[in-house]
Amino acid sequence: MTTVVGHFPEGKWDARYLNPSVPHNSNYYMKCQMGGILSCGLTHMAVTPLDVVKCNMQVNPAKYTGLMSGLKTVMKEEGLGAAGLLKGWLPSLIGYSMQGFCKFGFYEYFKDLYMNLAGEDISAAYTGMIWLAGSASAEFIADVALCPMEMVKVKIQTSPQNTFPTRLGAAITAMRADPSSKFPLGSVVPLWSRQIPYTMAKFYFFEMVVNAFYTYVLTEPKHTYSKNTQLGVTFASGYIAGIICAIVSHPADTLVSLAGKESNKGKGFGQIASEMGTYNLFTKGLGVRILMIGTLTGLQWYIYDTFKSSFGMGTSGGKPVARTPEQRERNEIVTK
Repeated sequence: MTTVVGHFPEGKWDARYLNPSVPHNSNYYMKCQMGGILSCGLTHMAVTPLDVVKCNMQVNPAKYTGLMSGLKTVMKEEGLGAAGLLKGWLPSLIGYSMQGFCKFGFYEYFKDLYMNLAGEDISAAYTGMIWLAGSASAEFIADVALCPMEMVKVKIQTSPQNTFPTRLGAAITAMRADPSSKFPLGSVVPLWSRQIPYTMAKFYFFEMVVNAFYTYVLTEPKHTYSKNTQLGVTFASGYIAGIICAIVSHPADTLVSLAGKESNKGKGFGQIASEMGTYNLFTKGLGVRILMIGTLTGLQWYIYDTFKSSFGMGTSGGKPVARTPEQRERNEIVTK
């Protein structure tokens, strides 16, 4: 059973107006970008201690053998503050805020763009491909914005104590003075290798799981469920997607961490990967990364959808609704 909620402007189907009460105009995309800043910047900053241990497990697996032992080692040797377990928090906040701004805002934009280029029927038949193309396009841009701060963060977090500045300004100055650091965009290729598959998985599986919830578990129209129920679906879907993301992107994440190690200066990523070994490349720090990224991704989607809901934009995802030939003829917008 579908309900007619309006008619498409200009007499034709348009992905930007599938929900006529929340048209996808420039104001909508801007709000999505603001939500992306909060969701990515705050969450990445919050998991800085886990990130410090994870990066050190990747670059020095003999010393940092596990999460709990790694936390104890960092606290014992470097302390709890911005020069210890919280080192790299500021470049994380800045870099991932910039990434979130691009990731979420451009995903919404590219998804609408590609749906309109494909048309109503092809979009419905290949919805998953639209999600993948939109998220890959958004992340390509987002990683360029992220790269400088990610390079600084990794260098701060993986350098032995007292060998590299932990303050942001001094760290940037040191990296700019060192041509071998390849700052500011030297890690953009491995970032693309890590983040584009990660983001494709993040958005694709999130959308899939949300659709599954509203198809097989919560079978009434989405708008009939409370805001808290919808946000619960958002968090659960994000967490599941995050676990998959962590596994898919882990080898490239390891390479990004290893590139900041002093002994790997001047080496290509192929050489670093060869020296690390395939097994270690895929497994070292993976458990911590799954814990970190699962929680991170669930919280990111929760914060993003809470932000959207607070502005009357609703939560993300949901079961798609197909139009009948008669509804197409009348140019109607329908919902379940």
